Amino acid sequence: MNFNIVTSSIAALVMSASMASAASIDLTTWSAEGSGNWTVQSGNDAVLQTINTPAPTVFHNNSTSSQGNDLQGQITVGSTWDDDFIGFVLGYNANDLSNSAASYLLVDWKRGTQDYQGTGLLGLSISQVSGELGNDSGAWAHDPANNVTELARATNLGSTGWNINQTYDFKIDFTATNVKVFVDDVLELDVSGVFADGGFGFYNYSQDNVTYAGITSDVLPDPSPVPLPAAGWMLLASLGGLAAAKRRKQA
Repeated sequence: MNFNIVTSSIAALVMSASMASAASIDLTTWSAEGSGNWTVQSGNDAVLQTINTPAPTVFHNNSTSSQGNDLQGQITVGSTWDDDFIGFVLGYNANDLSNSAASYLLVDWKRGTQDYQGTGLLGLSISQVSGELGNDSGAWAHDPANNVTELARATNLGSTGWNINQTYDFKIDFTATNVKVFVDDVLELDVSGVFADGGFGFYNYSQDNVTYAGITSDVLPDPSPVPLPAAGWMLLASLGGLAAAKRRKQA
């Protein structure tokens, strides 16, 4: 009996048993806010926002706690003439768009730089929202005077816009002290701080024909070592004894 192979197999089984599979999210339980037109698609794990919104709009999970979760899916902007904002909100609570005491994170991605309410820069970034998010320079130019303070721009996509008809895989790890955003398996944002708990949602501002699809949620693994169950330790001890006895016999 190969002791190393058996030991590795037991460890793999224990780790596998401790990992929960990602659960598909039923978007029919979510709510829309703002001026968007959000339509849940067949299968209930995708939603399409169809109009060029005159102000920010959010489709969210009704303030359900999202900290400690790994959130994944795909985002695609179909045929459009526009080049504005798509993205996500983290720690969002119902009616936060118009809440003067709101505190949540905004991950937004613009296709092209444009002067409107200040200068809206192309690229992917993460910001802290502290108050109402209206049709002003906060949402557009990340102006702290209008409740939006930019925290970081993406490592590779910070000055790169999204492409029409290209599907992007996204993965967001959200905790009370850290947020990581991956695009196509590349870590683009890694921001530490103290972040309020709250819901997860999709965000559009002045952008039509956006689909968020295949949305899943999974609990992030505990960073502390996973203890081996007692039965596993007993089996390892038995195998160790057998291996030692075999070595003595061979000697």
